[in-house]
Amino acid sequence: MDLVNFLSMEYFAAVADKRNFTRAADQLHITQQTLSAHIASLERELNCQLFLRRSPLELTYAGQVFLRYALQFQQDYQALKHEFCDITANQRGLLRVGIAYTRGRVIMPRVIPAFQTVYPNIQVDLLEASNDELHARLLDGTVDLAVAAFAHSVPEIELQPFYQEEVCMLVPQTLLPLLEYTPPEGPLAPKDLAAFRSCPFALGIPEDIAGQLSRRLIKAAGFHPIVRTQSENMETLLALCAQGVGISFCPDVLASAALSQGSLDGLKVFRFQEDSTYAIRFGYRCQPYQWSMISEFIRVARSVFPDPACCGRLIHASQSRITE
Repeated sequence: MDLVNFLSMEYFAAVADKRNFTRAADQLHITQQTLSAHIASLERELNCQLFLRRSPLELTYAGQVFLRYALQFQQDYQALKHEFCDITANQRGLLRVGIAYTRGRVIMPRVIPAFQTVYPNIQVDLLEASNDELHARLLDGTVDLAVAAFAHSVPEIELQPFYQEEVCMLVPQTLLPLLEYTPPEGPLAPKDLAAFRSCPFALGIPEDIAGQLSRRLIKAAGFHPIVRTQSENMETLLALCAQGVGISFCPDVLASAALSQGSLDGLKVFRFQEDSTYAIRFGYRCQPYQWSMISEFIRVARSVFPDPACCGRLIHASQSRITE
């Protein structure tokens, strides 16, 4: 099978991922005609059809089998390249890091420059996606390292701690007159949220961490919220909250990054007695050989953010920007 080589595996995996020749060709920086011809040649070499040509493309059974081998081959080939980079001390290559979009805005503009000061020949590609997608991308080998909220241990994934995020409640100052009574000073107990029952809310989706916590707290307070809007995009919710649309729940460090000082001045921030923190951790696949650049990226990230105990202290700007 002369055509089943490194390029065959790469081209096929790209088409299988995108389910579209044009998008896959754009990703590979080749023409659609070149890619289509290459896949057709591969199918002739294997003497079977790998894709059903419809929109979107579908894998045949043979294509599903070939994809399993192609992904494993890619992972082994990546490990081979990484190990030889370490053997020869020729640290060049591509490090693929997955992170949620808003969290990436907070962390990566400081971590990547610090990392590339030490390793200028390592290209860092970011995949910005939800936690669930990042977990899947780690397992299929399309990212090398993820920075995410891993709810529990994941088979085949090694986890290392980074820092803690704390969810707080952001209330537009314009909604404070709607409170049924004045809640106590300091962190709120779940029952204290009953004071906000007449206020509208802008909530995250139930699959989101902040969305889950907000619904649990509201349920414990014993009322059904007036939901004005719901979104999986945290920055959209924060912008709506800043406009007075509704109360929002958000990790404080993300709010400090997404909102201007003027917007934050128009909000009152409440924290909770109940544990509203969760761990953000590094995750990477367990492999016989681990590329040194993964551990080096983790080391640099921890050196840039040396205090993992409290996300309110993680980003120094948030000390002054988010206040009660």
